[in-house]
Amino acid sequence: MHVPTDGLPDRITVYEVGARDGLQNEKTVVPVEVKAEFLDRLADAGLATLEATSFVHPKWVPQLADAADLLERLDRRDGIDYPVLVPNERGLDRALDAGVRHIAIFASATETFARKNLNRTLDEQFTMFAPVVKRARGEGLRVRAYVSMAFGDPWEGAVPPAQVAAVGKRLVEMGCWQLSLGDTVGTGTPGHAEAVIDACVAAGIGTDALAVHFHDTYGQALANTLAALRCGVTTVDASAGGLGGCPYAASATGNLATEDLVWMLDGLGIAHGADLEALVATSAWMAGKLGRPSPSRVVRALNG
Repeated sequence: MHVPTDGLPDRITVYEVGARDGLQNEKTVVPVEVKAEFLDRLADAGLATLEATSFVHPKWVPQLADAADLLERLDRRDGIDYPVLVPNERGLDRALDAGVRHIAIFASATETFARKNLNRTLDEQFTMFAPVVKRARGEGLRVRAYVSMAFGDPWEGAVPPAQVAAVGKRLVEMGCWQLSLGDTVGTGTPGHAEAVIDACVAAGIGTDALAVHFHDTYGQALANTLAALRCGVTTVDASAGGLGGCPYAASATGNLATEDLVWMLDGLGIAHGADLEALVATSAWMAGKLGRPSPSRVVRALNG
């Protein structure tokens, strides 16, 4: 049963990150043919935005060392977007060679994480991203920016919303068309989500340029998502089966599960384009490949 609710969007975009963010921290390398089938199954399930992989150096993320091979094997379909994460200009070169039309960069909202993850200061990261964004835009590519640690940082604690908005504004001014606000360690709450979004809007960033990316470490991902939808956000990052974690938070339970998100959206009467039954079957299939149960509550409930 679903009951339309006032103050919520009629439709949202599910930005599926399972094949990249979900798999990147797996210790056992997933065969490239399994990744390709995973993406095909997600496309069959009606998801139109599938973040496929990352052109980060294999030394840092061995799981995604097969990025070029995956994109070559992949049946890239008309009407489906296959974004790829790129860390720098070398990554952009590889993405262009692979015929990618949509990339993402990975920025930090905090000084400590910028130094630990990017080997740059908070300010220096923009110098690194600027030529990537400029070249990509010049080649006709869309550039998304992840803003990690947008709610909390394991070294710095709670992150001031105004600081997140200031980072986001510089990325938008640089040419990024969308900001994905990342609750990287999962400490955010609905009120915090509203505060961060309000700060971005106050800085001149429209909600049409915002996406949210919640981890479920403290069980708040769905509540935070609902709060973001009430603020006018219409793009939500999610990972099929709840795959993924955070290497910087030992207790992180992974990304918001796509199936859990879809179940909530169906109950609210919000359109999303996904086939829940096909999604559940896909996540159960991938859980079998990984050799463990799916973390998604909906997958577990519907798959027995």
